[in-house]
Amino acid sequence: MTDTTGRMPLYVPVFGKIYAAFEPIAYPVLRLMIGLLFVPHGCQKLFQLFGGRPVTDYQTAFGRMGEFWSAPFWTYYIGGLELIGGLMVAFGFFTRFAATQLFLFMATATFIANAPRGWFWTSGGSEAAASWMIVLFFVMVRGSGAFSVDKAIGREI
Repeated sequence: MTDTTGRMPLYVPVFGKIYAAFEPIAYPVLRLMIGLLFVPHGCQKLFQLFGGRPVTDYQTAFGRMGEFWSAPFWTYYIGGLELIGGLMVAFGFFTRFAATQLFLFMATATFIANAPRGWFWTSGGSEAAASWMIVLFFVMVRGSGAFSVDKAIGREI
């Protein structure tokens, strides 16, 4: 039998059945996971949960990127983006809008905030932020997909 899907033949053809079984849920699980990973970070900044610190500590940390970033607004904006934007991505509601903002936030973290500390996450470098940024780029381009509020409504930004 010839494969007409345009996919390359598998080294272990039996894996094709496993991949096909999980294919419908793979992207929704990725979107849910990346969105929910942001939520506790927002709770740290907004509500001092999960080991969060006072807003002034975040202002000081953000201020290391320059005086512009030290305004309290940024702590509340980023905390709200992580909490609300993370939930929006997770549940697929205005997915591209939220993913775009989170992507830009992670780009800032990658290239401005964490870059001075190098690449590796173990030293506070850009590795983790860059990984999140790339996944968010994929979500931003792909959109909400299956099992999402956007899909249920029938509209997407």
